Amino acid sequence: MPRRWTTTAVVVVLALAALACESGGGGGGIGQPSAGPPRPSATARPDLPASMAALGDSISSGFGTCLVLANCQRNSWSSGDGLRVESHYRRLLEANPAIRGNGHNHAAAGARVRQLADQASAAVAAGADYVTVLIGANDACRGRIEEMTEVSDFRAEVDRALTVLKQGRPKARVLVVSIPDLYRLWEIGHSESQVVRAWNRGVCPALLANPTSTAAADASRRSAFRARIDAYNKELTAACRAYGSRCRHDGGAVHRVRFSLDMLNRLDYFHPDVDGQAKLAEVTWGSSGFTG
Repeated sequence: MPRRWTTTAVVVVLALAALACESGGGGGGIGQPSAGPPRPSATARPDLPASMAALGDSISSGFGTCLVLANCQRNSWSSGDGLRVESHYRRLLEANPAIRGNGHNHAAAGARVRQLADQASAAVAAGADYVTVLIGANDACRGRIEEMTEVSDFRAEVDRALTVLKQGRPKARVLVVSIPDLYRLWEIGHSESQVVRAWNRGVCPALLANPTSTAAADASRRSAFRARIDAYNKELTAACRAYGSRCRHDGGAVHRVRFSLDMLNRLDYFHPDVDGQAKLAEVTWGSSGFTG
């Protein structure tokens, strides 16, 4: 959880920073001039989408990629229009100018799978031709293992959301992305004091509570968390297969990413920073179906 600030001046600075993160137009980093997405080609490709939408949680909303722990959609691996991440939207824009300004982001920090259907409805309302889905981390990141979303319920909610997309935008292409290997974060961070301090503020307790403990109960809890993520990923694969030919899965590409600490933001050491978002865009683009 982010630290509570106590002075008005700091609150104002953070609020302005957050607003800057959310502003459209895709600006550069601090001290860099603002600029739009890359210059598109002169000729549109009719086989490419003219509108896209990102669904999911804080990973897809670019949470923590600016100066504060807040959404920063311009840095999203999926729909971001900023210069620092070569997102799916920016890659599509290079080939199809018709998509300019139509990269919608309905992902929300803290979202769980039960909220995915509502996000899918928003994508349908926006007329999305291409939809990315990355969900599940918050269903596992509960206070206790017993509070994690049951696997059967997780699958039912994924199916419900995909049904909304299929009925509302039957010709849209859907990319379902695997959940990152969150257990790896514990592996690479539990021996780093600054990381442990960040996690002790309440980051993903089901996995990261007592991160330095070697007690059997803590080891068992982490193993149960890891197994639940694996189970969710299997259901995501199966749900996409059941959807049909308009759905593609990343084949576990995101889950296989060997994240390092320098790919995480320095505030919570949990969410990807700009480099992490860029890596997500890179490893998922090949599964989008638009690379040919």
